Amino acid sequence: MAMSSKQGKLFTEINITPLTDIFLVLLIIMMVIAPTFQSMDNSISIPEINSGISIEQKNATVSITKTGLMYINGREINPDTLVDELTALKPTLEKPEVVVKADESVKSSEILKVMDAAQDAEFKKLIVAGEPLSKKEQRTLEDNNAKQKKGA
Repeated sequence: MAMSSKQGKLFTEINITPLTDIFLVLLIIMMVIAPTFQSMDNSISIPEINSGISIEQKNATVSITKTGLMYINGREINPDTLVDELTALKPTLEKPEVVVKADESVKSSEILKVMDAAQDAEFKKLIVAGEPLSKKEQRTLEDNNAKQKKGA
């Protein structure tokens, strides 16, 4: 809407002061209300999601405990003979894949040794399991190995 001034000229500018006041009031209201949205989210329990694909147990599984013991499919082996063990196991597998399960405290260099051994044994795929080797699994592996040594 054009307004005329005393000199007969049209006044075509819009006064934005009331518009600015309205936006400031809306901003203050949102700043006051926003924390209540966050407090309502605390009552919601988000379900756990297992991402990734399941690992088939038909592969060669190399397990490393936190003490550094190494197992292939539950049988304790000497880390120096890992390449030979993997090479001997390869013909019995459906897929030439190695799964590495290691405790979270195992150094990366130990896992790299398994990777190198799998490459030397000409395995095409290596899977590093996302979960660390649990204490229960470590005890089970060590107990099974102890029973095998007593039986031999």
